[in-house]
Amino acid sequence: MEKLSTAASLFGVVVAATALAMAVVGGEAAVVEQTFMVHEMNVTHLCNTTKIYVVNGRFPGPTVDVTEGDTVVVHVINRLPHGLTIHWHGVRQMRSCWADGAGYVTECPIHPGGEKTYRFNVTGQVGTLWWHAHVTCLRATINGAFIIRPRDGKYPFPTPAKDVPIIIGEWWELDLIELDRRMLDGNFDDNPLSATINGKLGDLSNCSGTVEESFVLDVKRGESYLLRVINTALFSEYYFKVAGHTFTVVGADGNYLTPYKTDMVTVAPGEAIDVLMFADAPPAYYHMVALANQPPPPDLQIPQLTSRGLVRYAGAAMDSNNLPMPMPVMPDQHNTMPSYYFRRNLTGLALPEQQQRHRVPAHVDERLLITLGLGSICRGGNTTTCKRGRSPETVVVATMNNVSFHHTNATALLEHYYDGTPEGVYTEDFPVRPPRPFNYTDRELIPAGPLEAVLEPTAKAMRLRRFRYNASVEIVFQSTTLLQSDSNPMHLHGYDVFVLAQGLGNFDPKRDVEKFNYHNPQLRNTVQVPRGGWAAVRFLTDNPGMWYLHCHFEFHIIMGMATAFIVEDGPTPESSLPPPPPEFKRCGTNGLSQP
Repeated sequence: MEKLSTAASLFGVVVAATALAMAVVGGEAAVVEQTFMVHEMNVTHLCNTTKIYVVNGRFPGPTVDVTEGDTVVVHVINRLPHGLTIHWHGVRQMRSCWADGAGYVTECPIHPGGEKTYRFNVTGQVGTLWWHAHVTCLRATINGAFIIRPRDGKYPFPTPAKDVPIIIGEWWELDLIELDRRMLDGNFDDNPLSATINGKLGDLSNCSGTVEESFVLDVKRGESYLLRVINTALFSEYYFKVAGHTFTVVGADGNYLTPYKTDMVTVAPGEAIDVLMFADAPPAYYHMVALANQPPPPDLQIPQLTSRGLVRYAGAAMDSNNLPMPMPVMPDQHNTMPSYYFRRNLTGLALPEQQQRHRVPAHVDERLLITLGLGSICRGGNTTTCKRGRSPETVVVATMNNVSFHHTNATALLEHYYDGTPEGVYTEDFPVRPPRPFNYTDRELIPAGPLEAVLEPTAKAMRLRRFRYNASVEIVFQSTTLLQSDSNPMHLHGYDVFVLAQGLGNFDPKRDVEKFNYHNPQLRNTVQVPRGGWAAVRFLTDNPGMWYLHCHFEFHIIMGMATAFIVEDGPTPESSLPPPPPEFKRCGTNGLSQP
């Protein structure tokens, strides 16, 4: 983590209170209370000074470290000149949808100079999650780890000597508010200048080249370390390796996994992967590398993004002969198959006390096939008759079943649902299948042309889907090659979903249902739908409220690859969404929270 150079007196008691924990009577649970001061900060990297947005003077921000069953209270003070929300990525938020922090979905942003308190419980989850800003592109620097420890202190794997967040991100010199504005205008030519590991750019970039620019993990030979690998990047999935070492994957997204040995971790935006690393190499310095992958041409290309850190053994000294430190052998940046095979090898691990939660619903009440790709809308109004194929007459958008989500910046959907006033704001007719079947993964659809142009027309609308309480929902996400062939990390707020299977090509229900894993599937809040492939998930709608579903590539969110699921109340107060808590601030007339 990079501590930024600023006057500590700016925060005073706020920083000192960052990790205040107050025990509750009985000692079995606690109220963990923190304060987040969000503000601007100047930081110098790559020979340039850049204004970034941070929490408590740190990039990444402070870790929220709690125990299963605790109540979390975070006071957010907004010192930015624009609004923001904080989303607790992966926290189930059972009956606390009001605290989810999804901008304009569950709340309006905290107004400049304003404050908000988030209060929620963490029950039934253990492992690594994270938190981040959920308005515009601010999550690139406003983010941090969210760790939930087991109440009994025991893990289903050897207890590590230490656990360390490894937060992979991106370094942007362009102001993040300006980046968001440009993408809203359809300009996607901007790219980050480097990858980062815990806020450090590494020694590969111009004006870097020193150990001080690298994240350093100090280890002792013979001990094990739990690395909590989180991808906070806006644009890219990353490969992560440490030279001379292997990993045992033990968890993901706040759930345990069957131990799986590998020498490389693949982590998509939104994902958190827990791995054990045993320090069993000869004492020395070893490079760790985070490398972004991307589809090959003809997809639009971004520069190769890499960051390097160091694993430093106790007692090791820099080589006096200036021999290079060991470097891991990385895949080609255009080879996305290691990502696919990594995820196919992961299965869930249910402890005896978790058997009920890890039982896959045997029946299915509602089935959805959701295609993910690009499309276009005509410029200048509602007309559908315009020239397609990346024509100047159209705006390229991202779609789910040929619907591109129309994001509001004036109100919060949850308020309208709770108040019973959806008219003129949203409809509840999100389609359960694409408007027409086609060869979804035909690579001839990537370049604009007559074959692709027929499939391009898209509706721009705020179309949601409503589910009754306790329904069993199965979704097959199908990546397409319409104008691009990206993978799609799909994140559902408020839920973990069973990942039943993944595959390449077009999903075939007659053939692929036989591959579904009902015995020990992963439970995930973010599911990486492979490039040119599909992923099948199932979940029970046991958490009433308004829950945002979106791709975690920022450009896809801005382009409209999103919707929201409404889950109705159950038959009892305990299965219903409660009224807004006292600390909740409703939307004002300016699209920001009321003072």
